[in-house]
Order: sequence, then structure tokens, then C-alpha cells
Amino acid sequence: MSFMRFQIHDLRFHVLPMRTRFPFRYGIASMSALPHLLVRVEMSVNGKTVQGTASEGLPPKWFTKDPHTYFEQDLAEMLAVIQNASRLARLASATPVTFFAWWQTLYQEQARWAGVKQVPSLLANLGVSLMERAVLDALTKAAGTYLHSLLGSESLGIHLGEIHEELHGLSVAQVLAPKPLPQINVRHTVGLGDPLFAQDIPEDEQLHDGLPHALDESIRAYGLRYFKIKVCGQPETDLQRLREITTVLTRECHSGFHATLDGNEQFLDLASFRDFYETLRAEAALAPLFQNLLLIEQPLHRTHALKEDVAPALAAWQDGPGLIIDESDSALTDLPRALALGYIGTSHKNCKGIVKGLANAALLKVRGATSSRPLILSGEDLANVGPVALLQDLAMMAALGVTHVERNGHHYFKGLSMHPEAVQSAALQHHGDLYRQHESGFPTLNIRQGLLDLQSVNAAPFGCAFELDLESYEPLNTWIKRGGMTEL
Repeated sequence: MSFMRFQIHDLRFHVLPMRTRFPFRYGIASMSALPHLLVRVEMSVNGKTVQGTASEGLPPKWFTKDPHTYFEQDLAEMLAVIQNASRLARLASATPVTFFAWWQTLYQEQARWAGVKQVPSLLANLGVSLMERAVLDALTKAAGTYLHSLLGSESLGIHLGEIHEELHGLSVAQVLAPKPLPQINVRHTVGLGDPLFAQDIPEDEQLHDGLPHALDESIRAYGLRYFKIKVCGQPETDLQRLREITTVLTRECHSGFHATLDGNEQFLDLASFRDFYETLRAEAALAPLFQNLLLIEQPLHRTHALKEDVAPALAAWQDGPGLIIDESDSALTDLPRALALGYIGTSHKNCKGIVKGLANAALLKVRGATSSRPLILSGEDLANVGPVALLQDLAMMAALGVTHVERNGHHYFKGLSMHPEAVQSAALQHHGDLYRQHESGFPTLNIRQGLLDLQSVNAAPFGCAFELDLESYEPLNTWIKRGGMTEL
């Protein structure tokens, strides 16, 4: 198999400011607006000119959970990280290069830069992941194939054994699902401030936009069966809210449900979290919730989650729930460390990296063969919105064989209504299985019986089957110069 070689000639950034339908409360943040960044790469692949696209919403207080900074400061840091990655991406392809060799240089140089600048690796890798996605989009187009096929071939030159020695001899094809999944279960986010009962929403807070707002009407509208429930870490608050959530789930989900809890880094040590968990577990009204609990995500703050004292605490908690890391999965060395401490897995979301996600999936596959309990690669979200970021994330989940994934961009944003009309029309034309036209005219996700149909996503080069006209979006530098950050 001959390797694909490419050179990057140009990278451009555009931005689409977005406002939420209602605030999304998670951890220390409450998101009501954010810029959605679009990245366009122009490159030559084996002499053929092709372009690729990636995008990402830039949310407050996820990549860095520092309560002492303003969102404007955080956003400026996010953009600086992405700009540096784009500089390195170009330099790493100054001469024709294979994808894996290019990625290795990009990842290592970005990590070196981040160390000097004291930028957390989770944030640093946001820049790497955007470059990865744009380049992979271009490579799938150049090869005339789709993501699962390209990743499973040897044309990218990916050697997992060079990332983790124990993966030597394991191919990417062995890590992927035999075929990309044709459907995926939506795991609905229940944010800390989301209304639970439609009848309890005050008149002045009702949205009247044709989309479900409260948890009970969301279940009825979409046929939801999987849920991600956020907790704030305060028993007096969480107990009452979880009672109400359990009431909704048992009443509305007639064929049963599955749930995960998101600890949102609210605890500084495992003993405190264990006390919190046992308090909830002892509540008889929450029995249906805990009987259907799949995992708990990142209860410990990232500054404490991978410390040595976690290992004996987890080992002593014999009948404890399965814990996975999410925000703590920021570098290639983090999952091996987490597994050694007693965690049972991690999350995948494209913003943490494609190659890193493949390496994590491979590691869980190899370690899972001898593990005393099943290891988990969950699918999580960062308020992903289409038609690029969401569809690329779905394509990756389908390729990895992740059967249910947190999805909330459609819930906190009004479909694709913020995009130009030409983009909305193209989404309906090319992805008529994934989107439907809402009665009010805008495209919205077509969730039926809790499932999304991924046929058109899997058949596209990398998720999205059409090319966005970036000229219909504002250039990033223009947006910044006119004070774009302040308008959020």
C-alpha cells in the first residue's frame, strides 16, 4: 500500500457567533453564547489540490476551568493555541509528508510550545485536533473514500506501536468497528439548569420556537432512552433534582432507559465523592436510576484525578461504580495512567484528537482482554453543532463502534438556523436522513426512537457530504478587529 503524501499551502479561519436557546449550565460555567470556528485547509495530495474543513464551538470553562478568568481571556487563549497549531501544521508539511509523520511532529511541537507557554495540554490539543480533522477531510476527498475506509487502510501510515509500545503489531483496522455503525443512540444531556417538567416552565421563560425544552417533552418528541445527567456535587441540591429526574425517566421511558452521571470535576478527593455517591445510592427513590447507571464521568477535578492517592481509594471501593476520565484525558500518557489507578476508561470527543482517540480505543481493546471488568470508551459532546463538527464527530463514533453518544447541540441551539440559507438547504439535500425540515423552516436533527440515522454521514468523505462556502462566514481576524469577543 502506498502512503498518501501531502503539503499544506494555506489555512483560513472564519467564525459564526452562536447564541443558545436557553443557558447550558455545566460545572462552573453557564453558556449562553459562543463563537463557532471554521477552519479551511488547502493542500496538495500526491500532486492533486484539495481542500478540507473542520469546525468547533469554543465554549467557556471546559478546556481550562479557571474561575478567576473572564471568557474573553479564555477565548483569546483558545484562539492563540489554534493559531499556533496552524503555524506548526504548515511547517510540518513544508515538504511532502505522510499523515502520521505530520501528526507526530505537530503533536510533539505543540506540546513543547504549550510547556513553555504553560498552556494545559487539553487546550493545546484542541489546536492539534482541528488541524487533524481538516487534513483528514481533505485526504478522504483526495482518496475518493470515506473516514472508516481511510483510517482502516494503511495509506495514512499510522503505527499505534509508536504511540504505546504495547500496541505494537495492532493495526488501526483491528481497532475500528468492522463497518461504521448505521445508527447511533442519542444520549441526551440533562444540564444543571434544564427544566424537567414542561408544565413548570414560567410563561416568561417559555421558548415558543417549536423545539422541546423540558426533559419530559424532549423524551416524548425524540423517543429518548439514553441520558447524561450532570450533578453539582451538593447532596442537598442533587438529591431533590435527581428524584425529579428519576420520576421523569420512569414515567416517560416506557421501554426502559440507561443513564450516566457527569461529576463535572466537582470533587477534590475520592473519599468526598464516595460519601456523596453513597448518600445518593441510599435514597430509595433513586433506585431505578442506579439500576440503570452505566458509568460516572470525571467526578474528580483534573488537578487531582490522576494523583497517586486515587489508586488505593479505588481499590478499596470494591463495589463502587465504574469511573472514567474525560477532562483529565488531555495527553497520550493520561489514559494509561488512569487505567493503572483503577479507572475503567475514558471518553472520545473529536476536540481531544483523532489519533489520540484511536490510540485510546486500541489501548482499551488490548487491556480489556485481561481486565477483570469491562473497559469503556464512551462518546461525549461539547455542544456540537452541524453541519461540520457534529457530522465529523458522528462519523468518528460510527467508525469506532460507539453505540451511544452524548448529543446536546440540537437541544441548546436552534438546529442549523444560525447558518446561511444555502448551508441549511444543502444540509437537507445531502443529509435528509440525519436532518429534517422543521415546520418553521430550519433544519433540525431527525431523532427517531432515540436514534440518529448515519447512512449519509458514513457515505460522505468525513461526515459532511457538501462543501461550505466560507465566504458567507466572517473571517476570524475581521471579527476580532471589530470587537467580536465583546459581542458575546
